[in-house]
Amino acid sequence: MFVLDKENIKLGIAPIGWTNDDLPELGREITFEQCISEMALAGFTGCEIGNKFPKDPAILHSYLDIRGLQVASAWFSSYLTTAPYKETEQAFLVHRDFLYAMGAKVIVVSEQGKSIQGQPDVSIMQNKPTFNQQEWELLTTGLEKLGALAQQKDMRIVYHHHMGTGIQTVSEIDRLMAETDKGLVSLLFDCGHLYFAGEDYLAVLKKHANRIHHVHLKDVRDEVLTLVKHEQLSFLDAVKAGIYTVPGDGQIDFEPIFKELATMNYKGWCIVEAEQDPAKANPFKYAKIARSYIANLTGI
Repeated sequence: MFVLDKENIKLGIAPIGWTNDDLPELGREITFEQCISEMALAGFTGCEIGNKFPKDPAILHSYLDIRGLQVASAWFSSYLTTAPYKETEQAFLVHRDFLYAMGAKVIVVSEQGKSIQGQPDVSIMQNKPTFNQQEWELLTTGLEKLGALAQQKDMRIVYHHHMGTGIQTVSEIDRLMAETDKGLVSLLFDCGHLYFAGEDYLAVLKKHANRIHHVHLKDVRDEVLTLVKHEQLSFLDAVKAGIYTVPGDGQIDFEPIFKELATMNYKGWCIVEAEQDPAKANPFKYAKIARSYIANLTGI
């Protein structure tokens, strides 16, 4: 075991293991109160936000504060490549102000223009979207505008590369970072999506260390990845089949990841985010597995 700096790194968990916003049938019966209570009982001090969470900051604070939970961030879907910028901006401002009221410092942004991640009948391995030059320009200039809006509240956007989107591969991440202002656009690091895509996640972590300001921790089951490739499953069907799990329960070795985070003096949230079917993978049990694994590996 090596020890990470508890002052720099905060550990949270996403509600997607309890209730899946993209697949509402997964965890439909699990209440918001059960979710956040089990997050706290499992030993986490922060969370991201799901659709069952109250939308009023005062009400949400009343539930989270007594459980010792802070809001780390929440997902925002941008459509910079396929819709007028003003539409994304209007939705972003509402999202930004809500997160600001909750005390969050980063805003997770993922471009959903042309995305196939939510299409149930489209193979995730064969139909990956790409952006043409005009779409790249719309994306990079739009993200910089959103980054400037975040700065107004002393916040920053962290871009979430994701399976089934136009920013999935190492080369696409590299281009996005090269063509955006580092003062306006930061990066979310997600080893699970990079592993799923067949990419070198440690290379991304090392190359873009100075741009990474939010981390998602998820593991991958190789046997399910093989099934996804063989059966040409969609992203949603891959999730239902169990492609993702918590750190320590899949194929990814997290020790080099945490060591690199320590080397780069990472400061911010690390969020366990492993979307699974709660009927197959009890979310409280898996939250405890993740928390124990991380504690044993890092001391936090």
